[in-house]
Amino acid sequence: MSAPPQVKALNCPNCGAALVIRAMQHTLSVVCGNCRSILDAKDPNLKVLQQFQERERIQPLIPLGARGKVSGDVYEAVGFQVRTITADGESFSWSEYLLFNPYKGFRYLTEYQGHWNNVAVLRTLPEVSTRVRPSAKYLGETYRHFQTATAATTYVLGEFPWQVHVGETVAAMDFVCPPRMLSSEVTPEETTWSLGEYMPGAAVWEAFKLPGKAPAPRGVFANQPSPFKGGVKRVWLICLLLLAGLLLMVPVAMTLSSNEQVFANSYSFWPRQGSEASFVTDTFELKGRPSSVELKVHTDLSNNWAYFSFALINAETGEAFDFGREVSSYSGADSDGAWSEGGPDDSVLIPTVPAGRYYLRVEPEMDATATPMHYSLELRRDVPSFTFIWIAALLLLIPPIFTTIRSVSFEQRRWRESDYAPSSD
Repeated sequence: MSAPPQVKALNCPNCGAALVIRAMQHTLSVVCGNCRSILDAKDPNLKVLQQFQERERIQPLIPLGARGKVSGDVYEAVGFQVRTITADGESFSWSEYLLFNPYKGFRYLTEYQGHWNNVAVLRTLPEVSTRVRPSAKYLGETYRHFQTATAATTYVLGEFPWQVHVGETVAAMDFVCPPRMLSSEVTPEETTWSLGEYMPGAAVWEAFKLPGKAPAPRGVFANQPSPFKGGVKRVWLICLLLLAGLLLMVPVAMTLSSNEQVFANSYSFWPRQGSEASFVTDTFELKGRPSSVELKVHTDLSNNWAYFSFALINAETGEAFDFGREVSSYSGADSDGAWSEGGPDDSVLIPTVPAGRYYLRVEPEMDATATPMHYSLELRRDVPSFTFIWIAALLLLIPPIFTTIRSVSFEQRRWRESDYAPSSD
Protein backbone atom coordinates (compact mmCIF):
# COMPACT_ATOMS: atom_id res chain seq x y z
CA MET A 1 0.00 0.00 0.00
CA SER A 2 1.39 3.36 -0.99
CA ALA A 3 2.06 6.02 1.62
CA PRO A 4 -0.51 8.79 1.96
CA PRO A 5 0.35 12.02 0.10
CA GLN A 6 2.05 14.68 2.15
CA VAL A 7 0.70 18.17 2.82
CA LYS A 8 2.03 20.72 0.35
CA ALA A 9 2.82 24.29 1.43
CA LEU A 10 2.50 27.18 -1.07
CA ASN A 11 2.02 30.93 -0.99
CA CYS A 12 -0.92 32.97 -2.26
CA PRO A 13 0.14 35.04 -5.30
CA ASN A 14 -2.33 37.75 -4.31
CA CYS A 15 -1.37 38.41 -0.67
CA GLY A 16 1.61 36.14 -0.04
CA ALA A 17 -0.10 34.21 2.75
CA ALA A 18 0.90 30.60 3.22
CA LEU A 19 -1.41 28.00 1.68
CA VAL A 20 -1.81 24.37 2.61
CA ILE A 21 -3.02 21.79 0.11
CA ARG A 22 -3.98 18.55 1.78
CA ALA A 23 -5.68 16.56 -0.99
CA MET A 24 -2.70 17.06 -3.30
CA GLN A 25 -3.39 15.92 -6.89
CA HIS A 26 -7.15 15.77 -6.21
CA THR A 27 -7.34 19.52 -5.55
CA LEU A 28 -8.39 21.70 -8.48
CA SER A 29 -8.95 24.95 -6.59
CA VAL A 30 -7.88 26.35 -3.25
CA VAL A 31 -9.09 29.38 -1.32
CA CYS A 32 -6.63 31.61 0.45
CA GLY A 33 -7.55 31.80 4.09
CA ASN A 34 -6.23 35.36 4.31
CA CYS A 35 -7.54 37.27 1.29
CA ARG A 36 -10.17 34.71 0.22
CA SER A 37 -8.83 34.59 -3.36
CA ILE A 38 -9.85 31.44 -5.20
CA LEU A 39 -6.76 29.96 -6.87
CA ASP A 40 -6.17 27.37 -9.56
CA ALA A 41 -4.33 24.58 -7.74
CA LYS A 42 -3.23 22.99 -11.02
CA ASP A 43 -1.52 26.14 -12.24
CA PRO A 44 2.16 26.25 -11.20
CA ASN A 45 1.72 29.95 -10.43
CA LEU A 46 -1.59 29.45 -8.62
CA LYS A 47 -3.57 31.61 -11.01
CA VAL A 48 -6.23 33.70 -9.32
CA LEU A 49 -9.59 32.40 -10.50
CA GLN A 50 -11.80 34.71 -8.45
CA GLN A 51 -11.60 37.33 -5.75
CA PHE A 52 -14.57 38.14 -3.59
CA GLN A 53 -15.17 40.53 -0.74
CA GLU A 54 -17.18 38.70 1.83
CA ARG A 55 -19.45 40.68 4.13
CA GLU A 56 -18.27 38.69 7.09
CA ARG A 57 -15.76 35.97 7.73
CA ILE A 58 -17.45 32.75 8.69
CA GLN A 59 -15.64 30.51 11.12
CA PRO A 60 -16.27 26.82 10.33
CA LEU A 61 -17.47 24.75 13.26
CA ILE A 62 -15.04 22.04 12.14
CA PRO A 63 -11.64 23.70 11.61
CA LEU A 64 -9.93 22.92 8.32
CA GLY A 65 -7.25 20.32 8.95
CA ALA A 66 -9.21 18.67 11.75
CA ARG A 67 -9.38 14.89 11.52
CA GLY A 68 -12.22 12.70 12.62
CA LYS A 69 -13.58 9.19 12.19
CA VAL A 70 -16.61 9.19 9.91
CA SER A 71 -18.29 6.02 8.62
CA GLY A 72 -15.49 3.97 10.14
CA ASP A 73 -12.59 5.81 8.44
CA VAL A 74 -10.46 8.81 9.37
CA TYR A 75 -11.18 11.87 7.24
CA GLU A 76 -9.63 15.33 7.23
CA ALA A 77 -11.66 18.50 6.76
CA VAL A 78 -10.15 20.18 3.69
CA GLY A 79 -12.89 22.47 2.37
CA PHE A 80 -15.79 24.54 3.60
CA GLN A 81 -18.58 26.28 1.72
CA VAL A 82 -21.85 27.99 2.50
CA ARG A 83 -24.74 27.50 0.13
CA THR A 84 -27.95 29.50 0.03
CA ILE A 85 -31.42 29.15 -1.42
CA THR A 86 -34.13 31.80 -1.57
CA ALA A 87 -37.80 30.99 -0.95
CA ASP A 88 -40.63 33.50 -0.66
CA GLY A 89 -38.11 36.31 -0.52
CA GLU A 90 -36.22 34.79 2.40
CA SER A 91 -32.73 33.30 2.25
CA PHE A 92 -31.76 30.01 3.90
CA SER A 93 -28.11 28.99 4.20
CA TRP A 94 -26.38 25.80 5.22
CA SER A 95 -22.75 24.75 5.57
CA GLU A 96 -20.92 21.96 3.78
CA TYR A 97 -17.63 20.48 4.97
CA LEU A 98 -15.53 18.63 2.40
CA LEU A 99 -13.74 15.66 3.97
CA PHE A 100 -10.84 13.76 2.42
CA ASN A 101 -9.30 10.34 2.97
CA PRO A 102 -6.43 9.40 0.63
CA TYR A 103 -7.80 5.85 0.23
CA LYS A 104 -11.55 6.49 0.39
CA GLY A 105 -11.72 9.80 -1.45
CA PHE A 106 -14.13 12.60 -0.60
CA ARG A 107 -17.33 12.81 1.39
CA TYR A 108 -19.25 15.65 3.04
CA LEU A 109 -20.77 16.77 6.29
CA THR A 110 -23.61 19.27 5.96
CA GLU A 111 -25.02 21.41 8.75
CA TYR A 112 -28.22 23.47 8.97
CA GLN A 113 -29.41 25.00 12.25
CA GLY A 114 -27.65 22.32 14.28
CA HIS A 115 -28.79 19.42 12.06
CA TRP A 116 -25.99 17.38 10.48
CA ASN A 117 -25.83 14.92 7.60
CA ASN A 118 -23.12 12.49 6.57
CA VAL A 119 -23.13 12.65 2.76
CA ALA A 120 -21.49 10.54 0.05
CA VAL A 121 -21.68 10.92 -3.73
CA LEU A 122 -23.49 8.00 -5.38
CA ARG A 123 -21.91 5.82 -8.04
CA THR A 124 -25.26 4.42 -9.21
CA LEU A 125 -28.32 6.46 -10.09
CA PRO A 126 -31.66 6.17 -8.29
CA GLU A 127 -34.92 5.63 -10.17
CA VAL A 128 -36.88 8.87 -10.30
CA SER A 129 -40.63 9.03 -10.89
CA THR A 130 -42.36 12.31 -11.71
CA ARG A 131 -45.96 11.07 -11.53
CA VAL A 132 -48.20 13.45 -9.58
CA ARG A 133 -45.59 13.98 -6.87
CA PRO A 134 -41.94 13.18 -7.65
CA SER A 135 -40.31 10.31 -5.81
CA ALA A 136 -37.08 8.35 -6.05
CA LYS A 137 -36.12 4.75 -5.35
CA TYR A 138 -32.69 3.67 -4.21
CA LEU A 139 -31.60 0.31 -2.79
CA GLY A 140 -35.20 -0.75 -2.28
CA GLU A 141 -36.28 2.38 -0.38
CA THR A 142 -38.71 4.99 -1.67
CA TYR A 143 -37.83 8.64 -1.08
CA ARG A 144 -40.52 11.33 -1.15
CA HIS A 145 -39.82 14.61 -2.88
CA PHE A 146 -39.20 17.34 -0.34
CA GLN A 147 -37.94 20.43 -2.10
CA THR A 148 -36.66 21.82 -5.38
CA ALA A 149 -34.62 25.03 -5.35
CA THR A 150 -31.71 26.87 -6.88
CA ALA A 151 -28.72 26.71 -4.55
CA ALA A 152 -25.95 29.32 -4.81
CA THR A 153 -22.45 29.11 -3.35
CA THR A 154 -22.05 32.18 -1.14
CA TYR A 155 -18.86 31.46 0.82
CA VAL A 156 -15.85 29.19 0.31
CA LEU A 157 -12.74 28.29 2.23
CA GLY A 158 -10.07 25.59 1.82
CA GLU A 159 -9.62 23.34 -1.20
CA PHE A 160 -11.96 21.54 -3.59
CA PRO A 161 -11.71 18.87 -6.28
CA TRP A 162 -13.56 21.15 -8.70
CA GLN A 163 -13.25 24.74 -9.87
CA VAL A 164 -15.26 26.38 -7.13
CA HIS A 165 -16.73 29.85 -7.62
CA VAL A 166 -18.68 32.12 -5.33
CA GLY A 167 -22.00 32.80 -7.00
CA GLU A 168 -22.16 29.53 -8.95
CA THR A 169 -25.62 27.92 -8.85
CA VAL A 170 -27.09 24.45 -9.22
CA ALA A 171 -30.66 23.17 -9.51
CA ALA A 172 -31.09 21.08 -6.38
CA MET A 173 -33.75 18.49 -5.56
CA ASP A 174 -34.10 16.72 -2.22
CA PHE A 175 -35.96 13.46 -1.55
CA VAL A 176 -36.37 12.13 1.98
CA CYS A 177 -36.82 8.79 3.66
CA PRO A 178 -35.75 9.57 7.25
CA PRO A 179 -33.05 9.24 8.40
CA ARG A 180 -31.72 9.39 4.81
CA MET A 181 -31.92 12.01 2.08
CA LEU A 182 -31.29 11.70 -1.66
CA SER A 183 -30.15 14.89 -3.33
CA SER A 184 -29.44 15.79 -6.94
CA GLU A 185 -27.50 18.80 -8.19
CA VAL A 186 -27.87 19.71 -11.82
CA THR A 187 -25.58 22.01 -13.81
CA PRO A 188 -25.38 22.44 -17.59
CA GLU A 189 -22.41 20.05 -17.55
CA GLU A 190 -23.54 17.22 -15.24
CA THR A 191 -25.97 15.79 -12.71
CA THR A 192 -24.63 14.59 -9.35
CA TRP A 193 -26.55 12.43 -6.90
CA SER A 194 -25.64 12.06 -3.23
CA LEU A 195 -27.01 10.16 -0.26
CA GLY A 196 -27.03 11.74 3.17
CA GLU A 197 -27.79 10.18 6.53
CA TYR A 198 -28.82 12.22 9.56
CA MET A 199 -26.05 12.51 12.14
CA PRO A 200 -26.52 14.01 15.63
CA GLY A 201 -24.31 16.99 16.37
CA ALA A 202 -22.92 15.20 19.42
CA ALA A 203 -21.62 12.43 17.15
CA VAL A 204 -19.83 15.01 14.98
CA TRP A 205 -18.24 16.59 18.06
CA GLU A 206 -17.11 13.20 19.31
CA ALA A 207 -15.73 12.16 15.91
CA PHE A 208 -13.58 15.31 15.54
CA LYS A 209 -12.86 15.79 19.25
CA LEU A 210 -14.22 19.33 19.12
CA PRO A 211 -14.30 21.42 22.30
CA GLY A 212 -17.52 22.17 24.12
CA LYS A 213 -20.88 20.88 22.98
CA ALA A 214 -22.55 20.83 19.57
CA PRO A 215 -25.08 23.62 19.01
CA ALA A 216 -28.57 22.43 19.82
CA PRO A 217 -30.66 21.72 16.69
CA ARG A 218 -33.53 24.08 15.95
CA GLY A 219 -36.79 22.93 14.44
CA VAL A 220 -37.27 19.66 12.58
CA PHE A 221 -34.99 18.88 9.64
CA ALA A 222 -36.06 17.25 6.37
CA ASN A 223 -34.64 13.80 7.13
CA GLN A 224 -34.43 14.02 10.89
CA PRO A 225 -35.59 10.66 12.29
CA SER A 226 -38.78 10.93 14.26
CA PRO A 227 -38.37 10.05 17.95
CA PHE A 228 -41.81 8.44 17.65
CA LYS A 229 -40.96 6.11 14.75
CA GLY A 230 -42.08 2.64 15.77
CA GLY A 231 -43.27 4.01 19.09
CA VAL A 232 -46.78 4.79 17.85
CA LYS A 233 -47.32 1.26 16.55
CA ARG A 234 -45.79 -0.25 19.67
CA VAL A 235 -47.87 1.77 22.13
CA TRP A 236 -51.08 1.04 20.18
CA LEU A 237 -50.25 -2.68 20.20
CA ILE A 238 -49.73 -2.64 23.97
CA CYS A 239 -52.95 -0.67 24.40
CA LEU A 240 -54.95 -3.17 22.29
CA LEU A 241 -53.54 -6.10 24.27
CA LEU A 242 -54.52 -4.45 27.55
CA LEU A 243 -57.98 -3.59 26.19
CA ALA A 244 -58.42 -7.21 25.19
CA GLY A 245 -57.56 -8.16 28.76
CA LEU A 246 -60.21 -5.75 30.02
CA LEU A 247 -62.80 -7.28 27.71
CA LEU A 248 -62.06 -10.67 29.18
CA MET A 249 -62.98 -9.24 32.58
CA VAL A 250 -66.56 -8.55 31.41
CA PRO A 251 -67.77 -12.19 31.36
CA VAL A 252 -65.77 -12.86 34.54
CA ALA A 253 -67.57 -10.00 36.33
CA MET A 254 -70.94 -11.21 35.07
CA THR A 255 -70.20 -14.77 36.25
CA LEU A 256 -69.04 -13.70 39.72
CA SER A 257 -72.03 -11.36 40.29
CA SER A 258 -75.29 -12.88 41.50
CA ASN A 259 -77.49 -10.11 40.00
CA GLU A 260 -80.28 -11.14 42.39
CA GLN A 261 -83.68 -9.44 42.41
CA VAL A 262 -84.60 -8.43 45.98
CA PHE A 263 -87.64 -6.23 45.42
CA ALA A 264 -90.18 -5.40 42.66
CA ASN A 265 -93.55 -3.67 42.69
CA SER A 266 -95.81 -1.44 40.59
CA TYR A 267 -97.41 1.88 41.55
CA SER A 268 -99.51 4.73 40.21
CA PHE A 269 -99.26 8.43 40.85
CA TRP A 270 -102.04 11.04 40.41
CA PRO A 271 -100.46 14.51 40.69
CA ARG A 272 -103.87 16.27 40.98
CA GLN A 273 -104.92 14.44 44.16
CA GLY A 274 -102.96 16.83 46.37
CA SER A 275 -102.35 14.17 49.01
CA GLU A 276 -98.98 13.16 50.44
CA ALA A 277 -96.96 11.68 47.56
CA SER A 278 -94.20 9.99 49.55
CA PHE A 279 -94.45 6.44 50.84
CA VAL A 280 -92.25 3.57 52.00
CA THR A 281 -92.11 0.08 50.60
CA ASP A 282 -92.15 -3.22 52.41
CA THR A 283 -88.83 -4.31 53.85
CA PHE A 284 -86.53 -6.63 51.93
CA GLU A 285 -83.24 -8.28 52.76
CA LEU A 286 -79.80 -7.76 51.22
CA LYS A 287 -77.80 -10.90 51.96
CA GLY A 288 -74.13 -11.78 51.81
CA ARG A 289 -71.18 -9.46 51.47
CA PRO A 290 -71.48 -5.69 50.88
CA SER A 291 -72.34 -5.31 47.21
CA SER A 292 -73.80 -2.97 44.64
CA VAL A 293 -77.52 -2.30 44.47
CA GLU A 294 -79.30 -1.20 41.30
CA LEU A 295 -82.70 0.48 41.25
CA LYS A 296 -84.58 0.43 37.94
CA VAL A 297 -87.52 2.72 37.27
CA HIS A 298 -89.99 1.84 34.49
CA THR A 299 -92.73 4.39 33.64
CA ASP A 300 -95.40 4.93 31.00
CA LEU A 301 -94.45 8.59 30.53
CA SER A 302 -95.12 10.11 27.10
CA ASN A 303 -94.35 13.76 26.42
CA ASN A 304 -94.07 14.27 30.12
CA TRP A 305 -91.60 14.19 33.00
CA ALA A 306 -91.37 12.98 36.58
CA TYR A 307 -88.87 13.40 39.37
CA PHE A 308 -88.28 10.75 42.03
CA SER A 309 -86.68 11.30 45.42
CA PHE A 310 -85.40 7.99 46.77
CA ALA A 311 -83.85 6.83 50.01
CA LEU A 312 -82.60 3.30 50.64
CA ILE A 313 -82.87 2.97 54.43
CA ASN A 314 -81.50 0.28 56.73
CA ALA A 315 -84.46 -0.78 58.88
CA GLU A 316 -82.22 -1.63 61.85
CA THR A 317 -79.58 1.14 61.90
CA GLY A 318 -81.44 3.95 60.10
CA GLU A 319 -78.49 4.46 57.74
CA ALA A 320 -79.83 5.94 54.50
CA PHE A 321 -78.61 6.28 50.92
CA ASP A 322 -80.39 9.32 49.42
CA PHE A 323 -80.55 10.00 45.69
CA GLY A 324 -82.90 11.41 43.07
CA ARG A 325 -83.69 10.66 39.43
CA GLU A 326 -85.51 12.58 36.74
CA VAL A 327 -87.31 10.65 34.02
CA SER A 328 -88.58 12.39 30.90
CA SER A 329 -89.80 11.18 27.54
CA TYR A 330 -90.71 13.41 24.61
CA SER A 331 -91.27 12.80 20.93
CA GLY A 332 -92.82 14.46 17.91
CA ALA A 333 -92.27 15.48 14.32
CA ASP A 334 -91.25 18.68 12.55
CA SER A 335 -89.91 19.79 9.17
CA ASP A 336 -86.81 17.65 9.72
CA GLY A 337 -88.85 14.52 10.45
CA ALA A 338 -89.62 12.52 13.56
CA TRP A 339 -87.63 13.15 16.73
CA SER A 340 -87.46 11.85 20.28
CA GLU A 341 -85.72 12.88 23.47
CA GLY A 342 -85.14 11.00 26.70
CA GLY A 343 -86.96 7.80 27.58
CA PRO A 344 -89.55 6.40 29.98
CA ASP A 345 -87.07 4.28 31.96
CA ASP A 346 -84.06 5.02 34.15
CA SER A 347 -81.73 3.30 36.61
CA VAL A 348 -79.22 4.18 39.30
CA LEU A 349 -76.43 2.12 40.86
CA ILE A 350 -75.34 2.40 44.48
CA PRO A 351 -71.77 1.00 44.51
CA THR A 352 -71.52 -0.60 47.98
CA VAL A 353 -74.37 -1.38 50.36
CA PRO A 354 -73.83 -3.53 53.51
CA ALA A 355 -76.02 -6.57 54.12
CA GLY A 356 -79.19 -6.10 56.20
CA ARG A 357 -82.93 -5.42 56.08
CA TYR A 358 -83.90 -2.34 54.04
CA TYR A 359 -86.87 -0.44 52.69
CA LEU A 360 -87.27 2.29 50.09
CA ARG A 361 -88.74 5.72 50.71
CA VAL A 362 -90.21 6.99 47.44
CA GLU A 363 -91.50 10.49 46.65
CA PRO A 364 -92.61 11.10 43.03
CA GLU A 365 -93.22 14.59 41.66
CA MET A 366 -94.88 15.77 38.44
CA ASP A 367 -96.49 18.84 36.98
CA ALA A 368 -99.82 19.45 38.69
CA THR A 369 -101.67 19.32 35.36
CA ALA A 370 -100.01 16.10 34.19
CA THR A 371 -101.94 12.92 33.51
CA PRO A 372 -101.55 10.00 35.95
CA MET A 373 -98.36 7.98 35.74
CA HIS A 374 -97.99 4.24 36.19
CA TYR A 375 -94.55 2.98 37.11
CA SER A 376 -92.69 0.06 38.60
CA LEU A 377 -89.59 -0.25 40.76
CA GLU A 378 -87.11 -3.12 40.68
CA LEU A 379 -84.15 -3.58 43.03
CA ARG A 380 -81.29 -5.99 42.34
CA ARG A 381 -78.20 -6.68 44.46
CA ASP A 382 -74.68 -7.65 43.45
CA VAL A 383 -75.14 -6.20 39.98
CA PRO A 384 -72.05 -6.37 37.74
CA SER A 385 -70.61 -2.89 37.20
CA PHE A 386 -68.49 -2.08 34.20
CA THR A 387 -67.72 1.51 35.18
CA PHE A 388 -64.20 0.61 36.27
CA ILE A 389 -63.61 -1.21 33.00
CA TRP A 390 -64.77 1.81 30.97
CA ILE A 391 -62.61 4.18 33.01
CA ALA A 392 -59.61 1.88 32.66
CA ALA A 393 -60.20 1.63 28.90
CA LEU A 394 -60.29 5.40 28.55
CA LEU A 395 -57.11 5.77 30.60
CA LEU A 396 -55.38 3.13 28.45
CA LEU A 397 -56.25 5.11 25.32
CA ILE A 398 -54.54 8.27 26.57
CA PRO A 399 -50.89 7.23 25.93
CA PRO A 400 -51.38 6.02 22.31
CA ILE A 401 -53.57 8.99 21.41
CA PHE A 402 -51.06 11.42 22.95
CA THR A 403 -48.15 9.67 21.19
CA THR A 404 -50.00 9.72 17.87
CA ILE A 405 -50.73 13.45 18.20
CA ARG A 406 -47.07 14.18 18.94
CA SER A 407 -45.94 12.03 16.02
CA VAL A 408 -48.31 13.80 13.62
CA SER A 409 -47.18 17.18 14.96
CA PHE A 410 -43.52 16.22 14.41
CA GLU A 411 -44.21 15.28 10.78
CA GLN A 412 -46.19 18.47 10.20
CA ARG A 413 -43.23 20.50 11.45
CA ARG A 414 -40.94 18.56 9.10
CA TRP A 415 -43.03 19.24 5.99
CA ARG A 416 -43.55 22.92 6.81
CA GLU A 417 -40.09 23.49 5.36
CA SER A 418 -40.90 21.64 2.13
CA ASP A 419 -42.54 22.52 -1.17
CA TYR A 420 -45.71 20.92 0.22
CA ALA A 421 -46.20 23.12 3.25
CA PRO A 422 -49.70 24.54 3.78
CA SER A 423 -50.07 28.02 2.35
CA SER A 424 -50.62 29.41 5.87
CA ASP A 425 -47.05 28.33 6.76
